Amino acid sequence: MRILGTVAKWLFILCLPLLLLTASIGWAVNSHWLYNYGFQKYSVIQTPALAEFDLEEVANGLIGYFNSDEEYISLIVVKDGESFELFTPEEIIHFKDVKGLIWIDYWALLGTLIYISVYAGGCLFWQRRKYWRRLAWGTVGGSGITLALTLTLGLLGALFDFGPLFYQFHLLFFSNEYWSAEGYMLLLFRERFFFDTALFCGGIIIGLAVILGVVSGIYLKKTKEQTF
Repeated sequence: MRILGTVAKWLFILCLPLLLLTASIGWAVNSHWLYNYGFQKYSVIQTPALAEFDLEEVANGLIGYFNSDEEYISLIVVKDGESFELFTPEEIIHFKDVKGLIWIDYWALLGTLIYISVYAGGCLFWQRRKYWRRLAWGTVGGSGITLALTLTLGLLGALFDFGPLFYQFHLLFFSNEYWSAEGYMLLLFRERFFFDTALFCGGIIIGLAVILGVVSGIYLKKTKEQTF
C-alpha cells in the first residue's frame, strides 16, 4: 500500500503541470478577448482591408468550430456586399488538423483533471491531517515543477528566435504544409499573434501555479508538521 501511495502521489505531482498547461491552452483557444486583441493588433494594422469583416464574428465562428463535432469549418463573411467562404480548401484542411490537436489537449485536460480530483478527494475524504498535508506537499511540488519548466521554456524562448521554433512546431505536428497556404488565414493569424498567445498561456500557468503553491505553502506552515 505504501508503494501504491507513493506512486499515486508522484503521479499527482507530475499531472499538475500537464493540467495547468492543457488548461491554459484550452483557455486561449476559447478566449474571445485574445482573438480580437490579436486581430486588431496585427491583422487590421497590416491589412486594413480586413477591417471590412466582422472580426468578432470570425472569432466566434472559429471558437464554435473548435468546440463542435463538425469535421470542416465553414465560415461565411461579407465583403463589398457579397458573401463568400473565408478560407480556401487548403486552409480548411489545416483548421481540421488544428482542431485535432485542440481535442487532444481537451482529452489530456479531462484525464489529468479527473485523476487530480480523485486523488485530492481521496486525501480530503480521510479527514486526517497527514493526508491533507500530503496533498498540500504534492501541490507545492507540482507547482514548483510547473514554474521551473515554464521559466526554463521562457528563457529558451528569449535566447532563440520564435520564428524558427514556430516553424519546427509545424513540421513536427502537421503532416502537410497547408499551414502555409496563402489566404485569409495567414492574414488573420500573424506569427506574432502566436507569440502573444504563448505569453498568454505562460502567464496563466505561472499565475495558477503561484496561487496553488502559495495557498498550499501557507497551509503547511500553519499546521507545522514534518514533510510527508
